[in-house]
Amino acid sequence: MITCFIRYEIDPFKRQAFADYSRNWGQCIPRCGADLIGYFGPHEGSATTAYGVYNIESLAAYEAYRQRLSADPLGKENYVFAQRERFILKEDRIFLKNLSTPHLEGTKP
Repeated sequence: MITCFIRYEIDPFKRQAFADYSRNWGQCIPRCGADLIGYFGPHEGSATTAYGVYNIESLAAYEAYRQRLSADPLGKENYVFAQRERFILKEDRIFLKNLSTPHLEGTKP
């Protein structure tokens, strides 16, 4: 399992557009085969940094997932929406592997 971290630089005056974009991915990404952890937008501090995070089985699975995502009607619409509204100024993507598993289950006092 690998985790994709997408770091976005967004227009601070178009935060609502990024929120709408994020909610759309909340529908598309799981439907197309990735385990979406979530999209995270500015709350306190930076008004321009946001993240999208999801798990995928492998880079080969990622390639198949990207094809399904680009064919998904809402996925297509979301790509067009982002291009038209230009709320994403920069996007960086990195794939990382979780090295700390297995985690100790939490204890309750």
